[in-house]
Amino acid sequence: MSKYYYKKTSGNLLKKSLRIASAALLLVGLLIAVYIFFPLILWQIYFQRVFASQNITTPIPKSIVVNSSIIENLIIQARNTLTGVDYTNAENWFPTLNTGKLGKKGSPKVSSYTLSIPKIQIDNAYVSTVDNNVGIHLINYQGTSIPGDLGNAVIFGHSTLPQLFNPKDYKTIFANAYKLKVRDKILTHVNGVSYLYKIYSISVVDPSDTSVFSQTFDNSYVTLVTCTPPGTVWKRLVIKASLEKI
Repeated sequence: MSKYYYKKTSGNLLKKSLRIASAALLLVGLLIAVYIFFPLILWQIYFQRVFASQNITTPIPKSIVVNSSIIENLIIQARNTLTGVDYTNAENWFPTLNTGKLGKKGSPKVSSYTLSIPKIQIDNAYVSTVDNNVGIHLINYQGTSIPGDLGNAVIFGHSTLPQLFNPKDYKTIFANAYKLKVRDKILTHVNGVSYLYKIYSISVVDPSDTSVFSQTFDNSYVTLVTCTPPGTVWKRLVIKASLEKI
């Protein structure tokens, strides 16, 4: 009589499935962790030395200690990105801003002007004063001043990884803004008149810090605002410049 042997395979299949599921969950967990801490990684790789050598008023610390506050901040940023916060709309960059407290009211005197920053190869970039879409141009935040007038013109522009910089692509236009230093030049051309500004202050602030919109009327100022480290929406790089007297 022949003997037949049956090999029990259901247990092996179950174990194999559990191993695959465990590995997948581990991979997803690692990817989420990398995504959350991506800003810190970028800071250490690209920008720590550059910012440390500059005269930055309130920089990200040279040596970042990962504490509960920073972790919470990074998790909130990751959550906002994953839940679809639209960062092409400049109104979402400073969520606690009370727009009712901004100085200028009514329609701006011009609907657009151009901005150039020779140091980072930006030439006659289009700046809109009538909308908040930083995906298609720079924007002069509504309610702030216009270059040439007394007050503070707050100008928003996108940044991304420096390797992707394209001065004609408004989604990457401020990718190299971190290279700017005090005394570098910013030029605007408004209504046929050119204005030369020189940078006097560079700072890095949280999105909750709305002091960048403050208006001072003793001179004409421009304030450039972008996200930093480039490629993230963690902090805001704030570059202030004042009009040079001619």
